[in-house]
Amino acid sequence: MPKLDFSKPLYALAPLAGFTDLPFRSVVKKFGVDLTVSEMISSNALAHNSKKTHKMLEKSELETPYSIQIAGSDLDVIKRAVEIINEKEGIDIIDLNCGCPAPKVVNNLQGSSLLTDLDQMGKVIETIKKYSNKEYTSVKMRLGFNEKNHIEIVKIIEDAGADFLAVHGRTRAGKYKAAVDYDAIAQIKSTVSIPVIANGDIDSPGKAKWVLEHTKADGIMIGRAAVGNPWIFHQIKTGEEQVNTSLMREVVLEHFDQMIDHYGDYGAIMFRKHLHTYSKAGFQGASAFRNEVNTVSNASQMRDIVYRFFSQEVFKKI
Repeated sequence: MPKLDFSKPLYALAPLAGFTDLPFRSVVKKFGVDLTVSEMISSNALAHNSKKTHKMLEKSELETPYSIQIAGSDLDVIKRAVEIINEKEGIDIIDLNCGCPAPKVVNNLQGSSLLTDLDQMGKVIETIKKYSNKEYTSVKMRLGFNEKNHIEIVKIIEDAGADFLAVHGRTRAGKYKAAVDYDAIAQIKSTVSIPVIANGDIDSPGKAKWVLEHTKADGIMIGRAAVGNPWIFHQIKTGEEQVNTSLMREVVLEHFDQMIDHYGDYGAIMFRKHLHTYSKAGFQGASAFRNEVNTVSNASQMRDIVYRFFSQEVFKKI
């Protein structure tokens, strides 16, 4: 089982529902990310043996180390979910979601609503730690529910036995719009002795460098800024401000091929949303391209269109 190396900054892909599926993660992994995390998985659905949920546990062979993120608060259900994950090879981390702001998650004392019941949150972490046979137990959190109480939260997380944590620098009330409080992440880092990964609005190599220096965090986690831009990790690690078009084309086609592999021909239709974001990287005729792919469902035809579009030499810097 690989050990996480926190001696240098760790770069992680944040879980994003509907985006960070196996094809996307495997592409990002190929282009420089250190740690990938599954989409958020309902412990309840897992414990009730939902086929779709079990499929979400699958990983690419490239994904080492690999983390499964679960949501839930019922200790018996959490224990059952952990036992199911224990049977799977190649999973290194079980991560507890204490950050998702979505109402349907929050209304079931899951995600960020666990921050309203810190006693229960601590028990959930202890349950994962007790029953998991994986190397690490981690937590992804926000700074609080309505108000910031991050120091209280992280002390409980550390005392419950978590090995590291990722901090999204907003409260639940702040959703994705409020300014990220990097000072709060710095406070957390100076409070706990376990590694801390900073998350929230990190969208460029320059911002990544600044956040690491400002917070003294042990790593950074990027989610939304990697959608349509999975080479951001390559940029951060190499210092390349501008990615050349041949690398972009390679990434997009690799992602497309992975989608077809994983979902069959329907993967072409599912890939449209990704092409909408990929095409915003500064290519000419992007609007016409998006209109065209919206009408194509044949996989080989779509691949030809994608290849042609991303083979343009003309590239306007954004």
